[in-house]
Amino acid sequence: MAIPDSFQYDAVVIGGGPAGLQAALTLGRVHRRTLLLDAGSYRNDPAHHMHNFLAHDGTPPAELRAAARTDLARYDTVTVRDTAAASVGRDGDGFRVVVGDQEVTSRGLVLATGLRDTLPAVPGLGGLFGDVVAHCPFCHGHELAGTRVAVLGDPGHVGGLMGPVAASVEGVDPERVVRLERAADGLRVLFDDGTVEEYGGMFVATALSQAAPFAEQLGLAMLPSGCVSVDAMGRTSVAGVHAAGDMAHVPELPMPMASVLTAAASGLVAGAAMAAYLL
Repeated sequence: MAIPDSFQYDAVVIGGGPAGLQAALTLGRVHRRTLLLDAGSYRNDPAHHMHNFLAHDGTPPAELRAAARTDLARYDTVTVRDTAAASVGRDGDGFRVVVGDQEVTSRGLVLATGLRDTLPAVPGLGGLFGDVVAHCPFCHGHELAGTRVAVLGDPGHVGGLMGPVAASVEGVDPERVVRLERAADGLRVLFDDGTVEEYGGMFVATALSQAAPFAEQLGLAMLPSGCVSVDAMGRTSVAGVHAAGDMAHVPELPMPMASVLTAAASGLVAGAAMAAYLL
């Protein structure tokens, strides 16, 4: 069935990170009228380089996004706007997206707005996050090879993963930390008893929350992780709304597999599934 002319777009993709860019590319390659909205903020903004991505290991995230934009420019049915969506809602058989003082309509939505990381309340932590402080050993562990590595709290799973990489892995009680400071070869931890320890880097667990309100506005089913519940094809609980990237995962996973590569892969799946929905 053809898409009704009353809708301006076949699909609106909200989010210009790897998941949204790939979803838009996938839709563009089958000539679907697609609008990509990019608010210009990304979960990996604190990171200078991305890792564990085949052929892009060590590439600055901005370079990958720029290359993806160049790819999208080759597809006439894809429009990219550097602006944020303000709200989303139903519009008959489709959806309405408020963008500034305008509204656009589409048959379907792909949400790729990501997550927000809330750090533990430790002085100095924020300025080091994404550099010598990280949350993923797969993304940032190798760079700490051969150094003393701290884990804020119980080392647990992270400690096990870093065991073969680091010279040593030590748990640090956050209640004893006065502040963190940058050191020449990593970071310095100042404790409440006056002692100071230096480490090559530190891993922390962050609290996750949706970076945008659209899942709530659409009434999407959520998971205990705070992420949107999707099936294997990226379909949410609302027909015509798909989700990709860190903001969503299947119920079988305890949390999203937070990496640039998996985000892009989920964007491809969500984009392809959206193309099928539009049939």
